[in-house]
Parts: sequence; C-alpha cells; structure tokens
Amino acid sequence: MLGLLAKKVGMTQVFDNDGNLVAVTVLRVDANTVIAQKMKEKDGYDAVLLGVDDAKESRVSKPEKGQYSEGITPKKRLMEFRDFSKECKVGDALGVELLEDCRYIDVSGISKGKGFQGVVKRWGFGGGRKTHGSKFHREPGSTGQSTYPHKTFKNVKLPGRMGREKVTVLSLKVIKIDVENCLVLVGGAVPGVNKSIVVVRQAVKKQRA
Repeated sequence: MLGLLAKKVGMTQVFDNDGNLVAVTVLRVDANTVIAQKMKEKDGYDAVLLGVDDAKESRVSKPEKGQYSEGITPKKRLMEFRDFSKECKVGDALGVELLEDCRYIDVSGISKGKGFQGVVKRWGFGGGRKTHGSKFHREPGSTGQSTYPHKTFKNVKLPGRMGREKVTVLSLKVIKIDVENCLVLVGGAVPGVNKSIVVVRQAVKKQRA
C-alpha cells in the first residue's frame, strides 16, 4: 500500500487525453520525510511514519523531539502508513513520483464545517407546504409517540452541527502527475478547504481502468 500527505491547492479544468474538458482538484505533494519505521518483530506491525512541513523548534516539546533522528527537522504533520510497499529508510524524502504508476487513488480529508444546521440542509428533509397558513415549512416534525409509552425514538435525525468530519473519497482518477512542480491532478472533488492537508493512498477498490 502506497500513501502520502498532500496539500489541497484548489480546483481547475484541464483537457484529458481524449480532448474532454474535465474538472480536477490540484494536490501539491511536498517532500514526505520518513520519520520512523515500525517493524513486526519489534512493534507487532509494519508501518512507515511520514512527516511534512517543518515546525518551529520553540513549539516542539522535548518528548516530541525524541522521536526524530539526528538531522531530521521536527514536522507539523505526521501520519503513519501501515504495510508500506516501497522500500525506504529513515531520513528519505518521498515525493509525487511515488504515485506515477497509480491510475486511481483514495483521498481522505476533513470536510468543510457548515456550523449548526436544520434538518432540511443537514439531512435533506423535504419540509412542508410553502402555502399560506401551513405553519409547517422547515421543522423536523415528530420525534416520537404522543400516547403511551411516551418516548422519543432512537436515531431520529435532528438539527445539529454539520460538516468538519473525516471524509474519504474512493477511486478518484489521476488525470495528470506533474513531477517537476510536485502536483497531482485528480478528477472530481476532494474534501476539505484549500491549503488543508489530505491523505492520498493507492486505491483499494480500483487499480486500473
């Protein structure tokens, strides 16, 4: 399994190989430094710990500094990838060329926060009639029984906080990889705001067209 940490840059349009205009999300893959390696014999599983974006030394505690080998600058973002299929060692810098053979990828990120929302926007409720005198337009409606036993049903959809959750989009097609500028162009939308960190992995359900 291959994976990297990337930064969502934004969206644009490009022409694919067939001349079709496709909407793409641009992901920039800065150098992913190998911070540590986990071995099955010692740790019980195989994994690689990657880090991106140098952190200010004043903001890194002594216990945090202890996990970095000599010569490696502490990082802001760390992510562990299990069963990493590429041979590497501590201190190596992995880039976008790691994904050159991937036709489809899975992208995970934190979705945009929408704040407190009602049931129409949050759950897609149809609402009531918009006519005069209806008195029922965007309310959630009944949440239980009015007669015995008086109780509210479980798992009733209600207003509440919407968004800012971990979302994974599967099998996004890789339209183009720009190794020189460290960019990956993927067809479709990716969760998260611009400049947010996303996790890019080799697709688990779809490998090739």
